[in-house]
Amino acid sequence: MKIGFIGLGQMGTGMAKNLIAAGHQVTLYNRTRSKAEALAGDSATVAETIADACRGEAVFTMLPDDKALAGIVDGTDGILENLSKGALHISSSTISVAMAERLAASHAEKGQAFLSAPVFGRPEMAAAGKLFVVAGGAEAAIEKAKPLFDAIGQRTFAISEVPKGASLVKLSGNFLIASVIESLGEAIALVDKGGIDKKAYLELLTSTIFGAPVYQTYGGLIVEEKFEPAGFAAPLGKKDVDLALQAGDALNVPLPIASLLHDRFLRLLAHGGENLDWSAMGALAAKDAGRQN
Repeated sequence: MKIGFIGLGQMGTGMAKNLIAAGHQVTLYNRTRSKAEALAGDSATVAETIADACRGEAVFTMLPDDKALAGIVDGTDGILENLSKGALHISSSTISVAMAERLAASHAEKGQAFLSAPVFGRPEMAAAGKLFVVAGGAEAAIEKAKPLFDAIGQRTFAISEVPKGASLVKLSGNFLIASVIESLGEAIALVDKGGIDKKAYLELLTSTIFGAPVYQTYGGLIVEEKFEPAGFAAPLGKKDVDLALQAGDALNVPLPIASLLHDRFLRLLAHGGENLDWSAMGALAAKDAGRQN
């Protein structure tokens, strides 16, 4: 397929590389042009403008938040004004439910299709083409995008016929991951202060009742204190927890743990954690227990 790809951060770069490797003709756009130029080749070209990335059958966006996405979508040079009728806008960003709803309506008015297709997985999974895609949108649009999803991920979950459903599921998932980070950090701080080896404890957990990758990955980062470079920066973690709280407000669903996580992220950021991985929140319990400086 002839597609555009906008947003070449750690996740977007891996995704774009795999789309290129799968044989798709990819036009790349990034605010920092050098990131797009680094991927250019026989089947990948660099767009001069956002509009230039919207000439194909689909355009991916992988951007950090609602504001960044709106800056790409709106305006005379934006996606809405330049994407062809019948073409797809595939947003793999973790955005608010309200933003997904707004984009679905705006694209429909233009005769375009919008898919919310956020992904689960860290940058190494993006590079390996092993992401999990959560797709929300019309069945025909998801089917059209299937070859693209197959290139970037190991499995696609068509979770909803409306895009906002996929965004809600992604936010709920990131809320759960943040909850795991906090609870792991507390448990590790407890046993560590009680004289138990942290690595041995984590091996016990992940070899028995908590063998899921999320415990292995984030438990390892917490035990080893490997918070730089950030695979997913702490401010983005706070953003996603806050968006989950917004969704809860809209649906009248109390999320008391999310409120706690909001405060924990605030504490991390207040003490200079802006450039750390969001797993650094899991180290706060050890600091509170007097085990770290």
